[in-house]
Amino acid sequence: MNAIINGKIILPSRVIEDYVLIYEEKIVDIIPKNGFKDENINVIDAKQNYVSPGFIDIHIHGSRGYDTMDGELEAIDNISDFILKNGVTSFLPTTMTMDIESIYKSLDVIREAQSKNLKGARVLGAHLEGPFISPKYKGAQNSEFIKKPEYNLIKDYIDIIKIITYAPEEDENFDFLQAVIKNKTITLSLGHTNASYEEATEAIKRGVKHSTHMFNAMTPLHHREPGAVGAIMNTDISTEIIADNIHLHKSIYDIVNKIKGSEKIVLVTDAMRASCLKSGKYDLGGQEVTVKDNSARLCDGTLAGSVLNMNEAIKNVYNNSELSLYESVHLASLNPAKVIVEDENRGSLEKGKYADIVIFDENINIKKTVVEGIVKYEDN
Repeated sequence: MNAIINGKIILPSRVIEDYVLIYEEKIVDIIPKNGFKDENINVIDAKQNYVSPGFIDIHIHGSRGYDTMDGELEAIDNISDFILKNGVTSFLPTTMTMDIESIYKSLDVIREAQSKNLKGARVLGAHLEGPFISPKYKGAQNSEFIKKPEYNLIKDYIDIIKIITYAPEEDENFDFLQAVIKNKTITLSLGHTNASYEEATEAIKRGVKHSTHMFNAMTPLHHREPGAVGAIMNTDISTEIIADNIHLHKSIYDIVNKIKGSEKIVLVTDAMRASCLKSGKYDLGGQEVTVKDNSARLCDGTLAGSVLNMNEAIKNVYNNSELSLYESVHLASLNPAKVIVEDENRGSLEKGKYADIVIFDENINIKKTVVEGIVKYEDN
């Protein structure tokens, strides 16, 4: 049994002090400090820092020289380890638009990783970003391998796929959508799309519940052509944002919050293998990417994922919006858990949920990361 004392505990609706969080693999209880006895219990002193739910990154390609599309268990294991220092306790390794055999190889490895006790964060499944996307809004994806949405191409992986980024205008008669939504554990996400406002809205009515990195790689908002962005704004689906102050202007965080509400915003890193490494040239989905000035770009200047860390994303939103700290944290914990139907198990500090816990200071520097009750990272 373990207990965290002297911390500012971030709950779903507030921050509390003078309470003790007791946990094993799961959270046992949160009790007043004056009722706590420390006999036969391992005590962790938070030293007046914040005690937060662990962060969940549902869109991350890689970190520290490793990428999901390497198709190796070692890559997923090392990514899981490196992101601990950013406060991430669980994640969805995210694929790219490459040849279908490479995608399958990566999904096989993700399935294997999900069943293992990795060095770091827990793998919750896969985010399939491509190949079912628009050639016009491919972003940093390789157009050579783009395919029309076809359920038969993924039917053997429905147990592992949690999110599919998808261009609905490429889905004739919404056949793919109708097949996918029969599986309640897969979330269809509007992204890398050339959909008109009408096409995007119709897809949402039919079952699309989320959107991939809003504003980036999709039809923009125009007063005569509202596009995919307009459809996202005018419906209640959730949406990712990449809060690195590069993909989006700082003012966008408040604008999206005022339109969507904080409960519908999900922070993602979309980080690629150069995250946490120095500037230079790296590979992303078989394409050369140059990292310079905290941004990753193809040779034509197209943004190619990010080198963002999740704790930095939270800090950027908190410092540049009207959101409170606990609301900013929920954008990276409870909200992504809801998107992948994992919120009964994790995403908030509540009795019975997994003890995925992060301790951080007032600048959101990570001091300790706990994954399912095990301390896996400490800042020495």
